[in-house]
Amino acid sequence: MDLKDSPSEDSLGSLHPSSIQIFANTSTFHGIRHIFVFGPLTLRRFLWTVAFVGSLGLLLLESSERVAFYFSYQHVTKVDQVVAESLVFPAVTICNLNSFRFSRITTNDLYHAGELLELLDVNGQILEPHLADPEVLNVLQEKANFKVFKPKPFCMEKFMERAGHDLKEMMLYCKFRGHECNHKDFQRVFTRYGKCYTFNSGQDGRPVLTTVKGGAGNGLEMMLDIQQDEYLPIWGDTEETTFEAGVKVQIHSQSEPPFIQELGFGVAPGFQTFVATQEQRITYLPSPWGACRFSELGSDFFPVYSISACRIDCETRYIVENCGCKMVHMPGDAPFCTPEQYKECAEPALDLLAERDGGTCVCTMPCNVTRYNKELSMVKIPSKTSAKYLEKKFNKSEKYILENILVLDVFFEALNYETIEQRKAYEVAGLLGDIGGQMGLFIGASILTILELFDYIYELIKEKLLDLLGRENEEGGHNEDLSTCEPMANHSETISHTVSVPLQATLGTLEEIAC
Repeated sequence: MDLKDSPSEDSLGSLHPSSIQIFANTSTFHGIRHIFVFGPLTLRRFLWTVAFVGSLGLLLLESSERVAFYFSYQHVTKVDQVVAESLVFPAVTICNLNSFRFSRITTNDLYHAGELLELLDVNGQILEPHLADPEVLNVLQEKANFKVFKPKPFCMEKFMERAGHDLKEMMLYCKFRGHECNHKDFQRVFTRYGKCYTFNSGQDGRPVLTTVKGGAGNGLEMMLDIQQDEYLPIWGDTEETTFEAGVKVQIHSQSEPPFIQELGFGVAPGFQTFVATQEQRITYLPSPWGACRFSELGSDFFPVYSISACRIDCETRYIVENCGCKMVHMPGDAPFCTPEQYKECAEPALDLLAERDGGTCVCTMPCNVTRYNKELSMVKIPSKTSAKYLEKKFNKSEKYILENILVLDVFFEALNYETIEQRKAYEVAGLLGDIGGQMGLFIGASILTILELFDYIYELIKEKLLDLLGRENEEGGHNEDLSTCEPMANHSETISHTVSVPLQATLGTLEEIAC
C-alpha cells in the first residue's frame, strides 16, 4: 500500500468528537450538552447558549452578593431568660460621700493636707472663718496652731486609713438572707471617695455567697449611720466641693474592681432604699464581627480584664507618667502622691482626663460581661410610731435619725438571669448552602460538578503537555536517525508530505520509516 494514499490524521480526527464535546455530553452541567453538539450553529444551539450564559451570569451575581454579605461580618443579638436554682450574689461596694472624719484630723494632718482638704489656704490660714460654725471654728483654730508645732512624716494612705469612716461605727445592723452579718464580712477598699467597703468580694480567702430565692429579705439588708457630724466643713463653692450627704453604692461582679465615682448610685439618709437587681450575662463577638477583648487576657494591674480595670489602669499610668506618683486608690508599686502632688498635679490631671473625648483611655469591651440591672424604690424612715423606739435603741435624737440613718436592701428580683449574646449573622455553612442552592437553581451543578470541571481542565492540560513533549522527542529522534542512513532525499520528502506519525509511535517505527 502506498503511504501517499493513506488517510491523514487530521481527516481521521475530524470524524471523532472533540474533548469539549465529550465533556459536555458526559458532564452533569445542565444545558451544555445542547450547546456543544455536532453540526453547524442552529437557532436551538444559540438559544441554549444564551440561556446557559444568562444563568451563569445570574449565578455569579447572586454568589458575589452572598460573598460580599459574608465579608461584611454582620451579627445578630439573641436575648434569653434562664431560670437558675441558685445565683452568685453580686459584690456590693459602699462609700460614704464624706472622705475624712473631722474629728480624726490632727494638727500634723492640717499642716500637710490642710490646703488639699480645703480647710486652710496656701499660707496655713483658715479659709472664710466668718462662714464657719463657731464650735467648728474653735476646734479648727486649735488644730491649726502651728507656732510651736514640729511637723512629722505624713503618708496619704495612712491618713485615709485613719481618717476615713469606719464601717464598724457606721453599721447599726446587717443581715444576709436573714442571717446576721457584721463589718468583718466586708473588705476595705480605696476609691476616689477614700476608704470604702465591699460585701461579698470573694477575695482574701472569703467564700463567694449565693442566694437561692429572690425578693426582699433574701439578699443584703443593712442599716447605716452616715455620721454627718463628722463631715468636713464647707467654706465655699469649688470644683471639689460636695454638698451631698449619704452613701454611694455600686453593684458589680467579683472579678471587676469598683469604679464607684462613675458607676455608683446614691442612697440618701432618712429613707429605706430597695434595690431589685437582675443579673445580665452579655457575650460580645471578637473582631471582625465585633470589637471585644477576652477577659482572660487580664490587664496591667488586674488578673481579669474589664472596663473598670482598664480605666483604672489607664488613669494609673497617666498619673504616674505626669506626676511621678500614684493616688492611694491606684494599683502598682509607684510611690504615693503627697498632698501637694494631689492638689497641684494628680487631681487636675484626672479632671483633664475625664474632660477629654476618650482618645487617651480607649477601653475595648470585654467579650464576656456580667452586669446587674437595678430598679430602685424608697420609703421614708422612721415612721412616727418607730421614731421613739429608734431613739431609745440607738440613743439618738429623732432629728439625728432623720439626718443620718438609712437602710439599704439589695436583692434579686427573681431567681433568673438574662443572657444577651451576639452571634454571627452569616457563617461559612450558610454561605456554602446559599451558593450551592444558586448553583443547583441556575446551572444544575454541585460540588462534584465543579470537580468534574477541574478534572477536565487537568486532563486537557496534561494532554497538551504530553503532546508538546512528544513532538520535541520526535523531532530530536528523527534528526539523529537521518544522520546514520543513506541519503534518500526524494523518499523522505514523500514521507514528510504524506505520513502523519502518531504521538505514541516508538523510536523503532520511526527508524524503519526514515531508512
